[in-house]
Amino acid sequence: MSRKKLIAANWKMYKTPSEAKAFVDAFLPTVAGYTRDEIALFPSPVLLPTVIEAAKGSSVAVGAQNIYFAEEGAFTGETSILQLKAVGGTHTLIGHSERRQYFGETDEIVNKKLHTALKHGIVPVVCIGEVLAEREAGQTEQVLKTQVTGAFAGITPEAAAPIVIAYEPVWAIGTGKTATPEMAVDAHRIVRAEVAKLLGSDVASKIRILYGGSVKPDNATALCSQEEIDGALVGGASLKPDSFLAIVKY
Repeated sequence: MSRKKLIAANWKMYKTPSEAKAFVDAFLPTVAGYTRDEIALFPSPVLLPTVIEAAKGSSVAVGAQNIYFAEEGAFTGETSILQLKAVGGTHTLIGHSERRQYFGETDEIVNKKLHTALKHGIVPVVCIGEVLAEREAGQTEQVLKTQVTGAFAGITPEAAAPIVIAYEPVWAIGTGKTATPEMAVDAHRIVRAEVAKLLGSDVASKIRILYGGSVKPDNATALCSQEEIDGALVGGASLKPDSFLAIVKY
């Protein structure tokens, strides 16, 4: 089953509007006509209108780093799915490890956000992954299974097609450490097997699973050329057009 890879840039809490526009203006000409993989940018909420406008007419998608599960309401500081759609966003990250670690997001919250994204036709990139202590304790498989099961509660096979999963070993994010391709492939196989158990082998064979843990130009080829790895969720190396381009064109 051939799955089109997705290379995604998570800019986290970096860039001003002018810096974001400069990135897009420099990056777009370098990927004009590029069709092998999908490309998506995930800027912080205040940058979304700027980046969406700058990327208009290109094949580069733009999404939010986070959404709330309620469509509107008295939730100070949150971004709703309707607001994201209104400015032209098409994707959203859900359950990034930093959201789980610093903002207390649980599998139940991730699940609610996933249902909201699917209801409104936004492509959800659901992030899962183990911390160092869990890996060292041999708990990686159990953690991944628990997170997938929690995230996918109540999701039907018919509704699951747009979902993307990003496996991010938390111990490899921003640390300079990277899971070897073999470690990443093993984790992706665990995740795909769990999706098959929950939603069937047909859904599992089509769902894209990205790797996201210190992806850089010098390891992108080794990771993304693996059959089990359907692209990358890139952090720090996505902040400069040239280094992100090197990963896109691994």
